[in-house]
Amino acid sequence: MPDINDKNLINTNRGMTARIAECALFVVLMIVSAYIRIPIPYVPITFQTVVAVLAGLLLGAKWGTASVAVYIFMGLLGLPVFSGGGGFAYVLQLTFGYILGFAAAAFAAGAVRGRGPLTLRRAVVAALAGFLANYLVGVPYFACIWHFYMKMDGLWQAILVNNILYMPKDLILCALAAVLAERMGKWLAFRSGRR
Repeated sequence: MPDINDKNLINTNRGMTARIAECALFVVLMIVSAYIRIPIPYVPITFQTVVAVLAGLLLGAKWGTASVAVYIFMGLLGLPVFSGGGGFAYVLQLTFGYILGFAAAAFAAGAVRGRGPLTLRRAVVAALAGFLANYLVGVPYFACIWHFYMKMDGLWQAILVNNILYMPKDLILCALAAVLAERMGKWLAFRSGRR
């Protein structure tokens, strides 16, 4: 007769395996979304903010952030997973702050989402928190690289043209991510029998 502790260990291992698989899925989604882009000088439009927010909404703060952190680590190791390639020198790119901001977005979205059923209102507020976290990291990093490393003038115009003009697009996409996460949350609860 199997020991009850053996059953608990098996269930724990299955749960951990499922979490790792979910994280791996979001790493792949981050990579794919980096290459679905509209090339514009300085800051190409990608869909990574949305994927990072979805990671936080669906996996929670801890696992969502972990999936994005793995993606960042892969890029810094030199794998071409960022929209402009990879490698440690990427930290000097204007957009690297947004890459770091993806981890902040996943964490913020997951933390605000909290536990329990994901309502549409909670999903929208959490997605907004993720969106803001991404820009709170990305814009200052952009400004530092522009001003201190590149030593270029016109900082405020550069922030407006290369950062703020993209905010409405990301805000709309994050709202759509909230709707998608809420629908997926209901579907996943139904599939697992937690109605």
